This record gives sequence, C-alpha cells and structure tokens, in this order.
Amino acid sequence: MPSDTQNKRSILEARHHDPFSYLGLHQNRSGWVLRVFQPHATEISVHDGDTWQPLVRDSSNGFYHWQGKKALPARCRLKLNFFNHAIEVHDAYCFGSSISEHDLYLFSQGRLEQAYRMLGSHHMECDGVWGVRFAVWAPNAERVSVVGDFNGWDGRVCPMRALGSTGVWELFMPDIGLGEFYKFEIRNRNSGEVFVKTDPYGLSFERRPGTASRVAVLDGYEWRDAAWQDRRANRDWMHQPLNVYEVHAGSWKRHWDGRFYNFRELADSLVPYVQDMGFTHIELMPISEHPLDESWGYQTTGYYGVTSRFGTPDDFRYFVDACHVAGIGVILDWVPAHFPKDAFALARFDGTALYEHEDPRLGEHQDWGTLIFNYGRNEVRNFLLANAHFWLSEFHIDGLRVDAVASMLYLDYSRQAGQWLPNKYGGRENIEAVDFFRELNVMTHERFPGTLTLAEESTSWPMVSRPTYLGGLGFSMKWNMGWMNDTLDYIEHEPVHRRYHHNSLTFGQLYNYTENFMLPFSHDEVVHGKKSLLDKMPGDTWQKFANLRLLFTYQMTYPGKKLNFMGNEFAQGHEWKVGSELDWYLLGRGEHSGVQSALRDLNRLYANVPALHEQDFSPEGFEWLDCNNADQSVLSFRRFARDGSCVVVILNFTPVPRENYRVGVRHKGRYREIFNSDSHFYGGSNMGNGLGMDTSDISWNGEPQSLTLTLPPLAGVVLQRVL
Repeated sequence: MPSDTQNKRSILEARHHDPFSYLGLHQNRSGWVLRVFQPHATEISVHDGDTWQPLVRDSSNGFYHWQGKKALPARCRLKLNFFNHAIEVHDAYCFGSSISEHDLYLFSQGRLEQAYRMLGSHHMECDGVWGVRFAVWAPNAERVSVVGDFNGWDGRVCPMRALGSTGVWELFMPDIGLGEFYKFEIRNRNSGEVFVKTDPYGLSFERRPGTASRVAVLDGYEWRDAAWQDRRANRDWMHQPLNVYEVHAGSWKRHWDGRFYNFRELADSLVPYVQDMGFTHIELMPISEHPLDESWGYQTTGYYGVTSRFGTPDDFRYFVDACHVAGIGVILDWVPAHFPKDAFALARFDGTALYEHEDPRLGEHQDWGTLIFNYGRNEVRNFLLANAHFWLSEFHIDGLRVDAVASMLYLDYSRQAGQWLPNKYGGRENIEAVDFFRELNVMTHERFPGTLTLAEESTSWPMVSRPTYLGGLGFSMKWNMGWMNDTLDYIEHEPVHRRYHHNSLTFGQLYNYTENFMLPFSHDEVVHGKKSLLDKMPGDTWQKFANLRLLFTYQMTYPGKKLNFMGNEFAQGHEWKVGSELDWYLLGRGEHSGVQSALRDLNRLYANVPALHEQDFSPEGFEWLDCNNADQSVLSFRRFARDGSCVVVILNFTPVPRENYRVGVRHKGRYREIFNSDSHFYGGSNMGNGLGMDTSDISWNGEPQSLTLTLPPLAGVVLQRVL
C-alpha cells in the first residue's frame, strides 16, 4: 500500500490511478479521517451534522484533512474558502459508483445499446444529492480527470475512479448542474503524455471555435408525435411513396446578416415549404457536432451532440416534432465510416489508437485525411451502434442515410497495392465492417419498426438491401449511383448525340430489382466543379430548363424511391455554396418558378398515383413499351400498381416535336395527359394532347391497341386511361 507521502506525490503529479483509495472519508485505527485536495482553497471546513469543523492544512500544496473518533455523515458537506469567495459543496470522493457491473459487461461485449446513458455526463441525483456523473472509456490511461470552470481546468483536482479492468472511469461531481463546460484530461500510462479531450459521448458542445463539452439534459422534452410514431411502425414503406428533400441546415436559408437559422426557425420555414412541395421526408446532412463549416458535417467530432450552430438538443427535438406533426419524416445523414484527426477529439484518445487502427494501412483514409473506426473492437462497435440507437430513440429520427458505405466494405478502397492489409482469408472485404452493418440493421429494424437505413454504396457489392437472414447487409435501400451517373452522363450530351448513348438510359433495368433502390440527385452532384443540375443541361436557356424538367419527369416516373438536394427544385443556377443561402431570388423569374411548379406537381403525381410508387422494387411494376428508339431518342414504358392499373410514360430527349407518334397500349379506351413537362405553367411551349385521345385497333409495340399523340420537345408526358 502506498504511503501517505507517495499518495500525495501521485495526486500532485496528476498520475494517481486510484484517488478514491486516498481521498474522501476512510476509517483507520484511530477512528475516521477525511482527506481533501483543493490547491486553490485557503480554508476548508466539514459539517459534522451539527457544526462546521475546520480541516487541517497539511502544507502549502493543497492537502487538507480532518480526523476524529466519530464518523462524519456519509456524504460529507464541505465549505471551501477561496481568496475572494466561498462555496459549499459535497465531497465527490464520498460517493460510490452508480454504474452497474451488468452495463459494464454489456459494454465490453459491444452490446450496450444505450451506452450513452452510462458514459458521458449526466445530471442526476445520487444518494439524495444532485450533481453530474461523468464517465469515459480510456483503457490505456494511468489517470483521467474531469476539468472545467468548476475546478479551474486543473487536472489534479478531480481525478476519476477506474472501474476495474473495463477501461471505464467514473466520477460523480455533486452540486454542479446543467450548462457546465468540461473536458477529460488523460495521462497515458506508458508515455506519461497528457491529453485534454472532449467527451466522445457528450450531449452538447461549446460553439466553435471552442471545443469543450457541455452538460445537457437527455430527457424532459414533451413530444407531440405519438400518432406519427404509431403510423410509422405500421407503414408499408416499400409500397408507399418516399420522396426525400436533402437539406444542409446552414445554407438552405440564412438571416440577412449571414446568421444561421436555428432549428426552431427552420421548423417555422422549412417544414411548410417541404409540405407545400409534396416531399415526404427531409434528409439532413450531418447535424452532429463538427468544427469546420466547410466539412458540411462529415468530419464529426461530437457524435452524440447536436451542433451548437443551430441551437440546443431540445431545439432539434422541436424541429423533428414539427416535421412529424406536419406528416414529414426526418432522415439523418450519419457518418460511421471515418472521423477527423483533430487532437481534441477521438484521434488517439488515450494516447493510443483507441477508436482507430494503429496501422495506417487499416486506420487511415488517404483521400479524406481522416481515421477509420476499428469495427472489430467491441467498445468501438458499441460506440457506433449506441449512436444509431441514440438518434433514433432520443430524437425520434425516422431513418439513417449511412455515408461512404463502400469505403467501409473494402479494405483496399482507394488504395494502391501494398497500401492495404487483407482480411484473415486473404481477401479485400472488411469482415468486421460487414458484421457491424448487419448488427446495425438488425438493431434498427427490431427496436424501431418502420425506420429506414439507406446505404450510400457505389459498387456492385451484392445484397446490400436484402435481409441479414438471407445473407444480405440488411439495409432498407441503396442509393442507385449507377442510374444517377448514367442518367447525368446521358443528359449532359447535346441532343443530337444522345442517340449514340441510348443504352445509358436502358441498361439500368438489367439490375434494377437486385436491390431496393433510391434515385438520388444529391449534394455530391452539384459541387466541386460538377456544376448545378441546370448548368449541366446543354443548349440555350430555353433548352436548359426544358431538359431539367424532362430530367425530373424521368426521375419521378422511373422505378425507385426519390431524393433531390435543396435548390434542385427551382433550378439553382450555380453550384451549391456552403457559406451562403440558396438563390431564392431566382423564384422571381418565370423559368425558375416553372421548374419548381413542375417538380411540385410531379411530387404530388408520384404520391397520388399508386402505379408510380407501389411497385418501385418489383419488376411487375415496370414494362418497356419501346426502349429501342435510339434514333429519335424517345423512351416509353408503363408503370403498374398492385391492382393492375397503370400509367404510360413517354419521354422525348430531343428538341424535335414528334407529331402522330404512335405508342402501344393494352386496353382499349380513352387516355388523357395527367402530366406534361412542356406545359406553359412550367415555362414550356405548351404542346400536348388537349383533353385526351382514343385508342385505335392498330397493334403496336406488341400491344393490341395504340395511341397517336404529339410529343413535345425535350419533354415527358404521363398518360392514364380514363374510360
């Protein structure tokens, strides 16, 4: 057992591994002794239940003690006198641990789904005293302390208790409350190097450029979305419309002076806008804490904290609540693939590669200059799984769009030979990441029925959106990056050349039902020199807008769920700029408001016509009428509902109007246009087919009946039988 001198030296040098063995109230042969270390205090007294008893100052180094025959109250109350003020507090070293061995065991196994309720900071009552319990995982630390304004950011004052061999450290700090800023000071047990880190499980953070964690409440918000939650749990999402509006909260709109809208202001403006436009969901780019605006949130330093840029955690709950009350779902962009190297955050957290791999061939993402999580380590996997649980449970999020899935699945992702290590079988597949995805998706779908997981996965990895019990990864949907790339490549060609690239539009049907696909025109397609959607379009001004309306018509009628990035809907002219709001003034120009009206009507058409959404993932929902008319660059197909009703879609990808264009149909009767992207309401030339057309008994496209119609230039029409 260390001597009194050795204990004091270890505490003074901030390297004591077990401060509770020395500090606090202890029984010895002479009775009871209370030891306190407060280097900034001038006098200390303890209340014995009747009166204040002074503590003896051992020396000038901050140690005080009281000794007596009679035990003090179990939760010792101290009066600390400083140079210019005095406070009364309970002694933190008189409180036992409040973390159960069962939770510690589950955490070590990677199965503590609500690890965020054990680790981090929690305002709570312990033995009748209110305070904050701090807990952190740092298995390679010799000593961990909580530092903050409450102790002058002095790592010697509040060293934590090590909970056995679990690597978890804990300290209950009585008499401090919500709003306190704090960090963890960690001394590595091998090198002696000292690090000051933010809380990996922190619920709130100081606004940039500050990096401190902030004590926040986890519970207490009164939700109003019970009806939404019930509907979601029973929703047959595979056969329902799903139409996502992707938003970057900091640049959708801003105040006149450049200030961000907070989440409550966004709720008041964004929610009614999305409702009016007919989108079913909002997907938010990452809103967890991140230091740099220009990272768009994808370099996360606070996985459990809502970024302070846009308000408090309860402000974000208010936003989600408002969405749900309005009938709009909320999907969160989530980044379990990598994290930044910022010294104040997860990187080499306890002086070792704790959350990442030690070997850069496994642990470093060369393209992004970030670190890759070690998915094979139970506690790291638990950190991420609990984080998914956190957003779905505590904020009622309706789905997670998982970023950069391909970079997680392949050990050689974006690496040259010799820059990566194979798995235990000699392959390039990241087996630990595969297991993580399966565990993530099983947990998500079992614990939160009706929620969605969407994979941004750009390779041919099989069965991404198939159930885990069939050998799949278990995602609800996969972004159809192939369709998106082929479509944009095609539409960027001058119409006269499109005949030579017709296969770009037809090839997708060869694989379209191997996954549950979402069709995205996301933020990635309108940055870094790729140009805005409008600016991708060839031709003069009229043709650019016509091409864009045609592109949206193709997207909204093609099988798959839908996603559009903010600004696409009104033909934003330049690339997305994270540092300013969208160019809303463009809606004062008819061609831009026309595109907005066209997409609004397409959204409503998609939602209201079962044939356009009920069988997005089934080949029974789609049938080509003519996929071979490359010479005229015209596509025609049918979409079917489960009851057999259908719509006919004809798309003309040239500026040449097609008079008397014949298309085959199965059923005799009268058909009418239910959408025409060339309507003058949208800024088109208003060519079309009037009040409707009747079939003739001329077989065409292998069908017994046919229609002759006018195809407008650079436009799509949707037909439905009415009689």
